[in-house]
Amino acid sequence: MLKRLGRSHFVHVIVGALAAAYLRLVGATTRYAFEPADIKTRALSFAPFIVAMWHGQHFMIHMASPQGARVSALISRSGDGEINAQILKHLGVEAIRGSGGGGWKSRRKGGMSATREMLRVLSDGSSIALTADVPKVSRVAGLGIVTLAKMSGRPIVPVAVVSKRRVDIASWDSASIPLPFTRGSIIVGEPIYVAADADDATLETTRQQVEAAMNDVHARAYANIGSIDPGSVRRQAA
Repeated sequence: MLKRLGRSHFVHVIVGALAAAYLRLVGATTRYAFEPADIKTRALSFAPFIVAMWHGQHFMIHMASPQGARVSALISRSGDGEINAQILKHLGVEAIRGSGGGGWKSRRKGGMSATREMLRVLSDGSSIALTADVPKVSRVAGLGIVTLAKMSGRPIVPVAVVSKRRVDIASWDSASIPLPFTRGSIIVGEPIYVAADADDATLETTRQQVEAAMNDVHARAYANIGSIDPGSVRRQAA
């Protein structure tokens, strides 16, 4: 019965609406400090772009979006992905369903069609948000995001949105659930471009650059609120 409920579209809709309402409460009651201070205005100058975020640190990423900016997000086709798609719908973000992988996995999970849709959306002027790390491999950037930047010609922008009051979960991605009535930090890194003729070695170098930039913005964001990035603690322990 629980499995059937978990697959129920009605349940997904209800859970998504409740979760979105909670995230709006968190956003409304959190005092965010932006770095750089004018980033929401400046970001429009190089839009559309590819927002890079880490798994488990993405719950409030919509708070970094410039007012009036069009944003879409890549969401998996899993049951959890359906709930996330419902949440995004309430937050005004269009969901693109699919996930990464190679060969048959990419086709089965909608990776190829999702890539085509992301390229279309970017060319149409909407930014794209997606996790830079691949599932189950936390804080290691994959080649997918840099390949998308190469194919689209749009820059990758590392983003961190963190909260002082939160619940850190001992999960593979060191997820942090934000709590309301607190202060937070939003840091947006410099845009990273990938040339259309970038070879495999350049893509790997850029992948490492994105990974380092993501770790940097998160370390700075957590330092701004007097905390330590839970993901960095996990990396050091490993």
